Amino acid sequence: MTALRCTGLSRSFGALKAVDGVDLAVGTGARHALIGPNGAGKSTLFKLVSGTMRAHSGAVELAGRDVTGLSEVARCRLGMSQTMQHASLFGSMTAAETVALAAARHEGGRISPLPRRRPAVWTRAGELLAEVGLAERRDVPVPALSHGERKQLEVALALACRPSLLLLDEPAAGMSPAESARLVELLAGLPAEITVLFVEHDLDLVFSLADSVTVLHLGRVLLSGTPDEVRASEAVREAYLGAGRREELFTA
Repeated sequence: MTALRCTGLSRSFGALKAVDGVDLAVGTGARHALIGPNGAGKSTLFKLVSGTMRAHSGAVELAGRDVTGLSEVARCRLGMSQTMQHASLFGSMTAAETVALAAARHEGGRISPLPRRRPAVWTRAGELLAEVGLAERRDVPVPALSHGERKQLEVALALACRPSLLLLDEPAAGMSPAESARLVELLAGLPAEITVLFVEHDLDLVFSLADSVTVLHLGRVLLSGTPDEVRASEAVREAYLGAGRREELFTA
């Protein structure tokens, strides 16, 4: 079954075709990476999928339902959730308060003041923090969290929406190797019913986590396949390094 399908998706900026007729299929439960050299169209495609930007042509389907004309909020209600490359977190709140606010918003009802009298919301917040490895940091103010911990908190916020499809935009950006390793462990341990599509420049992380990979180049799909197929592709190597160059691109 396909969790996400894009057909002929295109978006231009003047004469520049940032995304040019992209077809993409992400299987249910997959850990699917979207990679490519700078300027390949990854961020634009991600925005078209999430609904933060409208396509000029083509279609987006979520679990077989056409969501092309729906807003970002409407897509979220149907099971699509995301983290951004640059997070916006409430600096005046603790980790638990931040997640409780997101959980309360998704479950419905008033969200201000903080839902301290709703035990189910606080229980849910605790479960989510435990799921992302922040159970012992629940009462720490957001500004006191490390960069990696704030990234973990972003994942908890996205999971508060109970997504079937989780979109991650450069989740390891700015992380140390140790933090990246914890992130891989976190994402690999997510429930199998949650499909993950992520954009990432850290190729070591990509090949540690992904079971399928799509490579974009100049706004088009260059290759979509298994990690081994992508590693073995001369076309992918040339797109990243240029024709004729033989440097090592992917580590084993």
